[in-house]
Amino acid sequence: MRLRILSFLLLLVAALNALASDLYATINGLRAGEGHCSFAERLPPLQPRAELERVAEALARGNGLEQSLRAAGYRATRSNALRFAGDVVGAQLAEMLAQLSYCRQLQDAAVTEVGIYLDAHQVWIVMAAPFAPLLGMSERSAGRRVLDLVNQTRATPRNCGNRAFDAARPVRWSDSLAAASRAHSEDMAHHSYFSHGGHDGTNPAQRVERAGYRYRTIGENIAGGQLQPEDAMSGWINSPRHCANLMNPAFTEMGVAFSVDRKSEMGVYWTQVFGAPR
Repeated sequence: MRLRILSFLLLLVAALNALASDLYATINGLRAGEGHCSFAERLPPLQPRAELERVAEALARGNGLEQSLRAAGYRATRSNALRFAGDVVGAQLAEMLAQLSYCRQLQDAAVTEVGIYLDAHQVWIVMAAPFAPLLGMSERSAGRRVLDLVNQTRATPRNCGNRAFDAARPVRWSDSLAAASRAHSEDMAHHSYFSHGGHDGTNPAQRVERAGYRYRTIGENIAGGQLQPEDAMSGWINSPRHCANLMNPAFTEMGVAFSVDRKSEMGVYWTQVFGAPR
């Protein structure tokens, strides 16, 4: 009797796995515009993820989406879930998914991964985009872009909060200040914190000295989460204290660097250091 039950369970699991595999193909077919789902642009197929399958199973047990994502260790920048009650698989489920409201969700270009859970009573489909910060440029390119933006900013008089600044001379690039910036950005990314105080207790002056830069004066700006140099600069310009560093006529040199770690809270960390050498 036990052997029969075990054989039945194994057959049931195999059947459910086959149905899930077919459903992945159905979803990506509809995402590509098959059936009744017309498409505005050709989208890449959603990639199955084991973590999202665990999320879908947790949803079937009554847990919430955000709770289930955290429990599965999946950090999403975007997510949504679809539920179908009853024994709706195969052609019946494909027909339901081809309805306009579901087509729109399946063809969300922002989501890239999917997980499915199904049993005899329900089907759950979870689609998400993983937290994966990507700048799409080298540190050198980003640094040169920030330098250009800084000098464009300094070329025009402006108010930083309640403080008025005249136009200032352009600053030049410093490899030593860039090295100090890189060290702090990497430290913040690796240890997932956001502060001018380093994880090892260092302050900006100490980090500049460690990089071999002998200075008369220095200033540091930091930013987190921005994926483009323009976004980091916009945040600094709109912050009176950071803006004051940008416009300070005493500074003659600058370095900047970013570091990326998808496991960190902000994903991307920027450090910008201004200075005037002795």
